[in-house]
Amino acid sequence: MTVETAREIRSAVQVWGGKFMTSPELAEVEREVGLAQRALYFRGRSAVLGDPPPAVVAELFGIFPRWIIDLVLPPATAAIGAAAAVSAYTEALARWSKTHLRASSLAELLPRLVDAADASGLALFAGWRQVAWPSDPVARIGHGLMVLREYRGGLHFAALRAVGLTVPEAAVADPEGGRERLLRTAWSPDAADELIAHARRRPDLDDRWLRAQALTDERMGELLEVLTEAERAQLVAALAALG
Repeated sequence: MTVETAREIRSAVQVWGGKFMTSPELAEVEREVGLAQRALYFRGRSAVLGDPPPAVVAELFGIFPRWIIDLVLPPATAAIGAAAAVSAYTEALARWSKTHLRASSLAELLPRLVDAADASGLALFAGWRQVAWPSDPVARIGHGLMVLREYRGGLHFAALRAVGLTVPEAAVADPEGGRERLLRTAWSPDAADELIAHARRRPDLDDRWLRAQALTDERMGELLEVLTEAERAQLVAALAALG
């Protein structure tokens, strides 16, 4: 039952946990703190770990080509300290949440899931779990969605490595990914085509991706066991109501 629930909420956690990352609210705060376009995403998201170098951030984020992080992160790190970057990132998230979300049971359910999760080996999730939750109930929902997305993302990256796939290869196999996803994450057309050709030479690419999804859902399902059956139903309904 919990694995089925994990599958059911997969898309909502991924989508709503990351919507603010490309939002006007993030761009607004970015300008306020004097950062270049898109810099707050890279700096703010990784700053819970201090000042990790571009090579480390590229591995943590997984999907982006190294050149974009080499270009954006060093000047952003020089311009704003880690604590201030985390504050700016969470301020953008709170503004986005108050614009796009509404009060629901997620304000109580998401913190319980985040607190119960095992953070071992999941660096970004472990860092973000240490950040204070906002007091506003709607902002808490946005914060919880973002942190739970970091948890699921960390699990999925581990599952991909377990089945022998890289994150970019998984983006090729993902029916909702492919070339357009790669282009949206700063891959050049030539580099994207080369990656796709390389990945598609693996005859079991799609099977490996499905196995990684199944492993991720199993681990997420184990976390959902901290909720009662009624609470899991509440979680599914509240996430579905987001749209």
